[in-house]
Amino acid sequence: MADPGMHSPLLDFFRRGEVARDVRELAARGALAPGPHEQLALLVLLVDDADPAIAATATGTLDAIPKESLEGFLARAGVPSQMKDFFAARGIAPGAEPSADADTPLVPIEEEASPADGEEDQPAALSTLSVTDRMKLAMRGTREQRSALIRDPNRLVAAAVLSSPKLTEAEVESIAKMSNVSEEVLRIVATNRNWIKNYTIIAALVRNPKTPPALSMRFIPRLVERDIKGLTVDRNVPEGLRLAARKILTKSKHG
Repeated sequence: MADPGMHSPLLDFFRRGEVARDVRELAARGALAPGPHEQLALLVLLVDDADPAIAATATGTLDAIPKESLEGFLARAGVPSQMKDFFAARGIAPGAEPSADADTPLVPIEEEASPADGEEDQPAALSTLSVTDRMKLAMRGTREQRSALIRDPNRLVAAAVLSSPKLTEAEVESIAKMSNVSEEVLRIVATNRNWIKNYTIIAALVRNPKTPPALSMRFIPRLVERDIKGLTVDRNVPEGLRLAARKILTKSKHG
C-alpha cells in the first residue's frame, strides 16, 4: 500500500483496514476529507485498496484533478516526501509557486445531509443520519455537532471529529474531561504529541476515569504539586494512580 506520509486518527483507521466499504467508497470519490492534505492522503492509500472497484474509483478521482492544481499543492510547505514521491512516479512534480488557497479541497466536496432546522445539534437528530453523513458533519460541521458526535458509538465518527481541521485545542480540552466518550477517543488524545503539550489536557486526562491507566501514569510526573496532591484523594481514578501520586509526593519531600 502506498504511504502518503501523513497521520490522523481517521487515516490510521484506513491504514489498519478497519473501515467499511461504503466509507472507503466515499473517500475514494474524494468526498470525505474537508481539506486537500487528508483528501489526497486518503486517495493515495485507496489506489491500492483490496477492492478493485474502490481502487479504480480512487485512481479515477486522482486522474481527474487538474495537473496544475496538484503541482501547486505539492509546492506547499509541509507536504510529506512520501506524497511527493507518489506523485513523482505519476509524472507530477511540485510547481514553481505553491497554490494560494491552502484549505480548498482539490476534489469538490459533496454537500452533506443535515437534520431538520433547529435540530442540527441534537444527538437524537444526528443519530438518524447514516454513518457517512455523520462523518461528514464530524469533519466539516459546527462545534456543537462535534461535541455530540465525539460521543458517537461508531469509532469512525469519533475519529472523524478528532481529524477535523476545525477542531480547536479548547475543544480537545473539553473532550479530555468527558467521562462519556470511549476509551479509544481518550487514547487518541493522549497519544497526540501536539495536544499533550497542553497542561490542561494532560491534567484532565489523568483525572478522567475513562483514560487507560497506562497512559495516565505517564502524565502524573508532569503535574504540578497541587494537582498531584488532589490526585492522591480522588476516588474517581484507579487506586494505582493514587498510589503513584503518593509516591511522587513522598519522593519530593525526601529529596
